[in-house]
Amino acid sequence: MPELPEVETTVAGLRAVLAGRVLTRVEPRRADLRFPIPVDLRQRLTGARVTALSRRAKYGLVETDRGDMMIFHLGMSGRWRIAPADIGAHDHLLIETEGGLLLSLNDPRRFGSVDLVRSDAWQAYAPFTRMGPEPLGPDFSASTLARALDGKTASIKTALLDQRVVAGLGNIYVCEALNMAGIAPTRPAGRISRARLVLLVDAIREVLTAAIAAGGSTLRDYARPDGELGYFSKQWRVYGREGENCACGGTIQRRIDGGRSTFHCPRCQR
Repeated sequence: MPELPEVETTVAGLRAVLAGRVLTRVEPRRADLRFPIPVDLRQRLTGARVTALSRRAKYGLVETDRGDMMIFHLGMSGRWRIAPADIGAHDHLLIETEGGLLLSLNDPRRFGSVDLVRSDAWQAYAPFTRMGPEPLGPDFSASTLARALDGKTASIKTALLDQRVVAGLGNIYVCEALNMAGIAPTRPAGRISRARLVLLVDAIREVLTAAIAAGGSTLRDYARPDGELGYFSKQWRVYGREGENCACGGTIQRRIDGGRSTFHCPRCQR
């Protein structure tokens, strides 16, 4: 599943070709993805000029001069394609800009979504009202994380995947950050010292920043809008490296937690 760095990379790629452009064609090619596509999407976006593109957690936000904002989620396998060579059965939304540049939202498994809200009310969009702070934003700190984790008996890995604690983190980058901070993924979230939370916040920021710089991780069908693959997977410390050596010299192990793989090093993560 595309995580925060992949969505940030996607938004940056879309910004390069959409910002300031008029949308001359907006064509949903099916009625729904994971959820119904707004029936008035074509009407409200055709002829509109894109004024800004941004991200909230794992959602991309496309704002227009009509006061409408398109919100998209890439789901498990979604990606935007710029100037695709052909249009297939999995290209579910087509957008064309002035000058004739075509973009398609391709989502083979259809777990993604496309929605439309008023720009001045986007923060009230239902998924956003339950989210914690952005991990790369000014509101995320050891203090805010400590308050969110206070009294939690769930493991720290489970807690960090809870979007109400911090927005946008996914399995890959939580595994990576916990290893960098030297914290065992099974440690109870509410029993981590403030000093170790400082290390964890710094590790989360460092891992996400490096992943964005590398264009994200290549996982399943993810690719940037220009078709290039993300290369952060070459920098993974523990994820996908079961049986290999950790930087500390220990052996990376894999366990299953809640149906997800957890990669960690028992030697340096405590």
